Amino acid sequence: MVRQWEVWRDPAGRFSWLKLAVLLVLLAPGAWLALRYAAGDLGGRPLNQLIRGTGDWTVRFLLASLAVSPLRAVLEWSRAVMLRRMLGVGAACYAVGHVTLYIAEQKWRLGFVITEIVLRIYLTIGFVALLGMIVLAITSTDGWQRRLRQRWKKLHRLIFPIAILALLHYFMQSKADVTDAVFAAGVFVWLGLWRLAPRGWQKRLSLLGGLALVVPLAAALLEALWYGVATGVRAGRVLLANLDPAAMRPSAWLAICAIVLSAIAALRRRGQSR
Repeated sequence: MVRQWEVWRDPAGRFSWLKLAVLLVLLAPGAWLALRYAAGDLGGRPLNQLIRGTGDWTVRFLLASLAVSPLRAVLEWSRAVMLRRMLGVGAACYAVGHVTLYIAEQKWRLGFVITEIVLRIYLTIGFVALLGMIVLAITSTDGWQRRLRQRWKKLHRLIFPIAILALLHYFMQSKADVTDAVFAAGVFVWLGLWRLAPRGWQKRLSLLGGLALVVPLAAALLEALWYGVATGVRAGRVLLANLDPAAMRPSAWLAICAIVLSAIAALRRRGQSR
């Protein structure tokens, strides 16, 4: 009973430095936010900063959990698969912390919070994503996998629409500055396009190169569309900003990340062939 809660062990029950490192990575943002809150280093609205911080890390860890399968294939790193549950449950924990802090900011007035969730569409979307993440976290155990059998995979494929809802909530609450949301959406587009590719192509470096071109363009178009609809800024201005190397828009960072990933994959395969 005790050992099943020792998440730093691998499926065989052996101590894993990799899982321990990922556990520490999961705990680090929450600990850093808590320390800053205790030190009074979060400005005039500390709870609001905590809400934003936990929301940011919810999306990051959610995308990290979705990235496990692509990284396993692209980098030929079989051990990555044992990190998926940790990352998914970690994302759900940050999501629970996110909504709990929001309730705290509203002085624990649950009736008011429920009304806000019902009336404000971005809160409704975020709350539905939260419920979905909680369900997937609860049913992520080996016991639930045995109980649900084939239905377990169908249930956990809901992570993709849940991620879309989480990203939409991220965009809507970001308001004027959607830089981080655009980057996160670009990562999701990369993961989605990789999964849509034929299975035989998913390990090819040529696919990674193609995604390094397509995904930044998609992010630039998404950013232009969002600003055009939400703020009235002309799409052309946003697209021109993405073409400026000095501006370092999300599309540029996505291109850099894609190129680095392609280089790492190429080096690993070269080393393995030797």
